[in-house]
Amino acid sequence: MRFEFKSSFDRSVKSFHGREKEEIKQVALQAIDILSQDRVIHKGLGLKRLKGDFWEIRKGLKARILFRWKGDLVEFVLAGDHDDIRRYLKNI
Repeated sequence: MRFEFKSSFDRSVKSFHGREKEEIKQVALQAIDILSQDRVIHKGLGLKRLKGDFWEIRKGLKARILFRWKGDLVEFVLAGDHDDIRRYLKNI
């Protein structure tokens, strides 16, 4: 399985503050670990299929990570809140 961080993801992570940035990065790394090893996905991770190939992982109540999972490629696209994710999906 291949993983890619899009420039849009990097830009969106920069909008978070200190500790939140690190937490977002840790959640992305956890997702990579789980998806690459076909491990059992527990509900606490907050993994949810949204639209087509797009999935999200929740980090608490506010922060979410949007990624596209197509075949053996996982592309991390955006980090933001519910409205950011909804707005992005609306415009694709």
